[in-house]
Amino acid sequence: MKLLAVDTTSGACSVALYQDGAVIEQFVRAERDHTRRLLPMVEAVLMEGGLRLADVDALAVSQGPGSFTGLRIAISCVQGLAFAADKPVVPVSSLAAMATGAIRTNPDWQGAAVLPALDARMQEVYWGLYSSENPGEALLADAVSSPEQVVSALEASGYLDSAVDNPCPFVAAGPGWQYPELEALAPLGVWQDAAIHAQDIAVLAAGLWQKGEYLAAQDLEPAYLRNEVTWKKRERIRNRG
Repeated sequence: MKLLAVDTTSGACSVALYQDGAVIEQFVRAERDHTRRLLPMVEAVLMEGGLRLADVDALAVSQGPGSFTGLRIAISCVQGLAFAADKPVVPVSSLAAMATGAIRTNPDWQGAAVLPALDARMQEVYWGLYSSENPGEALLADAVSSPEQVVSALEASGYLDSAVDNPCPFVAAGPGWQYPELEALAPLGVWQDAAIHAQDIAVLAAGLWQKGEYLAAQDLEPAYLRNEVTWKKRERIRNRG
């Protein structure tokens, strides 16, 4: 199985090539420089792997949630490449990819649930809860919420229990953990500098591909989680500034 994965969900830009379990990746933190870097990175990774675009079975991409502009850049790139090569696309949750990367980087976290969180601005975070044994498995579905709402959702679902000695039995990853309301939960471990990597998207996409969970390029849609009205309000605020 050969998959080409792309991500520009947030401040990083990465491309990975998955070949039968082996992965090569290019990764760079490149805020507002994704468009210029992305295609040269695709070409470099394919060259390093000794493949042409026509040789891959599918393309994989972070579907979101994440930066509105970043998601559009990656999805537009993948759609263009998929159309050109007549390949299907495997969409992957950006939060699932972050959870996968957190476990890859912190193997001692194995066994604990992972709560990745991205800063969604406007005093909200994109977040979800994932199994460390199977990071593609969402224990709580991806959502956009205020930090207070995250805490309430965790309590309502039974993942926080103030009656026990360790009320927060999970680990945390991502820049969304900057909010004091989340820091106060005192998770078992915190990796606030965690980023989304295309190599983790590729690994998750390989499992989805084997289960037949892929799309035609024209059917790929970003998972913004925020509705159009909210985005327009945010744009108006930005333009006034």
